[in-house]
Amino acid sequence: MWKKLGIFAAGIYVVTSLVSYAAFAAMHKSTTDNAANDAATGEQIAETESSLLDIPEGEARDQACPLNGQMYTKTEKDAWEQRRPLAVMIENHPDARPQSGLGDADVMFEMLAEGGVTRFMGIFYCGVQREETTLAPVRSARTYFMDYASGFNLPMYVHVGGANTPGPADSLGQIEDYGWAQQNDINQFSIGYPTFVRNNNRLDKPVATEHTMETSTELLWDVATKRGWTNMSPDLTRGKKKVAGTDWKAGYKPLTFTDDKVTAGKAANTVAFEFWSGYSDYGVKWTYDPTTSMYNRDMGGSPHVDLNTDKQIQAKNVVVLLIEEKGPIDELKHLLYTTTGTGDALIFIDGTVQESTWKKASRESELEFFTSKGQPIEFARGLIWISGVDTTTEVRY
Repeated sequence: MWKKLGIFAAGIYVVTSLVSYAAFAAMHKSTTDNAANDAATGEQIAETESSLLDIPEGEARDQACPLNGQMYTKTEKDAWEQRRPLAVMIENHPDARPQSGLGDADVMFEMLAEGGVTRFMGIFYCGVQREETTLAPVRSARTYFMDYASGFNLPMYVHVGGANTPGPADSLGQIEDYGWAQQNDINQFSIGYPTFVRNNNRLDKPVATEHTMETSTELLWDVATKRGWTNMSPDLTRGKKKVAGTDWKAGYKPLTFTDDKVTAGKAANTVAFEFWSGYSDYGVKWTYDPTTSMYNRDMGGSPHVDLNTDKQIQAKNVVVLLIEEKGPIDELKHLLYTTTGTGDALIFIDGTVQESTWKKASRESELEFFTSKGQPIEFARGLIWISGVDTTTEVRY
């Protein structure tokens, strides 16, 4: 009998695995070229066959994304206004590369996790309404990424577990403390298939299980919708008092964007740095291409490619955020960063660098950037890539 049960269980496992693989093999992958996305106000576009939206032929791109100023159609805006952004944790171990979806974020944060290994948190919103986008490999929560996510007024925070050692690095404990579990937390540990799948075949090489977790933008928003987490935050009860939910954009102040070529600062066509000295696998270099007005990203000495498009990742704005690094602070080598207050930043736009100041008044405040004269930095419209490094880091440009 036990032998028959074992054969039956094995059969179930094989069938489940095949269904899981087939589901993700069929998943729409974003084919958006970031350079093509650099559209001016009023540009005419045509609908693609893979579009999730019924976009009228020739509809103008004249609606600004609140996160990065990129222009989209009114149809796309109508879609994103029913939702909140996704803040998705994506890993960066060499075995996990190339990642899926990084180039389609509106804003990207890049910082160390621990042991010299960096991690990403992409904010996905406007740029992924038109097409479903695969995101992988999803990884665990870290407290300082949560600090930056908090500035987007309760985005859907997407992760696979997280640091839970008692102390200031306890991200899972903080999710409970912040009330996120009832408002915006999408943890794979409590969801699973079909929203999250271990796709062992995502790369043309065998990798450890922790490098295989996939999901997609539409699957994540489907979970949010089923939980009643739309553009509106849920109504909450605090003691005997009821607090009504609000649209996530209420009180959110977008950065400042310009349609003009940025000429402030001095010429800087490249920028390169390592997060930890000697960890060259995670070293970054951005090179400005004047023909596209974009920065091309290299990592570990090679072009950093997005698996969804098989193209080198590009960004319109590159920010090097100088912040104080602390740690490792515990036996698991967790790090902390000073994410609030003020500090210095280097901002690269249109082949120039501006020595600027960042400000974040509290965990829930937005991250802001100012010139040396105290004026808001004017960003180009498009992907904003923010790399947080220790204040002692050598940045070459």
